[in-house]
Amino acid sequence: MLVEALNRGEQQFSRKIEEDEMKSPERITIALDEETAGLFKKMKEDSNMSQSELMRESLKFFGKHKLLFEYAEDNKVYTHAEMLSAGEHVILDIDHWILFLSFIETHPDKEKFWSLHKEVSRAHAEQFKHKLFNAETILRRLEICNLFTMNKTGKNEFTLIFGSDAPKKFVLKELEEIFDGMGFLVEIKEDFSKLRIKVIHDL
Repeated sequence: MLVEALNRGEQQFSRKIEEDEMKSPERITIALDEETAGLFKKMKEDSNMSQSELMRESLKFFGKHKLLFEYAEDNKVYTHAEMLSAGEHVILDIDHWILFLSFIETHPDKEKFWSLHKEVSRAHAEQFKHKLFNAETILRRLEICNLFTMNKTGKNEFTLIFGSDAPKKFVLKELEEIFDGMGFLVEIKEDFSKLRIKVIHDL
């Protein structure tokens, strides 16, 4: 019995060694340039993690969100996160968006809607004023909302391209109120499916 007990103990000890060997972390050496080393040090201090833990979590995050890094611009990601986290914006299907705007144009109280739209745009002007947004920053922010596609055609000139006429009217009235409310001097010319913006004076 003593021999059997010793054998069982030896087997258990062997299994424990094998399990420990299987669980042993793989060690690697990496080289960091000066900028990345500085960032790594700051993140380590801010997160209160060990170096190994920080690297593991960073790799896990990159692996999980790899597509985000490949297909999305940083500014878009941050702006979407900011808008949605505050609970003041929603994601709306484009067909619903066009449906709402088309319905408004046939509604007997449509002028009331456009009047209220101006008030909301004025409120946005106040928010942007406090954030010290210039005209281009505002246009970029609205483009990120998928209200239009924008091309920068000159130093202070922009062309906004729309898929249909309904959103163009919505954006035109919004920009007029925002720029006026912020005291910007901006020329807006309307084409069939485009708005041409020329910023004469902003921040």
